[in-house]
Amino acid sequence: MKILITGISGFVGSYLAEYCLSMPGAEVYGTILSHHLGDEMKRIEGVKDKIKIFECNLTNRIAVERVLQEVKPDKIFHLAAQSFVRVSWDGPEDTIFNNIMSELNIFESCRNLGINPIIQIAGSSEEYGLVSEDEVPIKETNPLRPLSPYAVSKIGQEMLGYQYYKSYGLKVVLTRAFNHEGPGRGEQFVTSTFAKQIAQIEKGKQEPIVKVGNLQAQRDYTDVRDMIRAYWLATEKCEYGKPYNICSGKTWVIEKVLEFLLSLSTVKNIKVEKDPERMRPSDVQILKGDYSEFNKATGWNPEIPFEKTLEDTLNYWRERV
Repeated sequence: MKILITGISGFVGSYLAEYCLSMPGAEVYGTILSHHLGDEMKRIEGVKDKIKIFECNLTNRIAVERVLQEVKPDKIFHLAAQSFVRVSWDGPEDTIFNNIMSELNIFESCRNLGINPIIQIAGSSEEYGLVSEDEVPIKETNPLRPLSPYAVSKIGQEMLGYQYYKSYGLKVVLTRAFNHEGPGRGEQFVTSTFAKQIAQIEKGKQEPIVKVGNLQAQRDYTDVRDMIRAYWLATEKCEYGKPYNICSGKTWVIEKVLEFLLSLSTVKNIKVEKDPERMRPSDVQILKGDYSEFNKATGWNPEIPFEKTLEDTLNYWRERV
């Protein structure tokens, strides 16, 4: 089985590459934007000799078609995207263009080449956006009320996937992943930035103050190692063109996440300070998902406690700062 992972050197892509390599007879290929992205390339250091990597800007249709023509994949996990919500406020046009055009180029290249691999589209719980207390846990039927350009781009990806499934019979699998964390998560994300700051404080590289944004938001967290298992199962067992939530069904208030990480620190009396730069123009206040449809289709359940995820993330940064 030939498996192509776009964004293979990203946080999820690197874990997924290792997982796919454990499958009998799997050949794993991946796309990256550039070999010069040092930190990202380090993520796949352990498997780079077992996979073939293409440097490919997915917004370039010709480049995408060349990769697909060479690989002729049986499965595509489309993970590559501008995935930072906060960045999408600063560059909405780049976020919309990159996320929509990359997917469109994959679909059109498949059509032109006459291939029809299973294509998993990595959607996001951010698509739900403005959710009221009486709408949780969120089912796939909940209205989509996006609150960021990133969320709009993800809805666009999902709608495009649905359209190409209905119009051309492409085997598109639609997943809506809620927050997923773990060792190696980019420092732009809340759990990772808290952990990195605490690790720096422990090493004496930062004064004992953790800078934070909105601490009152509630998020549904899943360990990345559970998430990649879910992505694989989605391509094996889910219906095409139908969205599926992937989540834990439990929430953590961001403030409690910080408190737990601080409780693991060797430094006591660390202060917490709000940073205006970390606040967003509008923020999703609560995301708690219902993954019963996905469980029914695949039998998947999350297995790794979030406390373990946080501890592993902190230890990851302790080794690197």
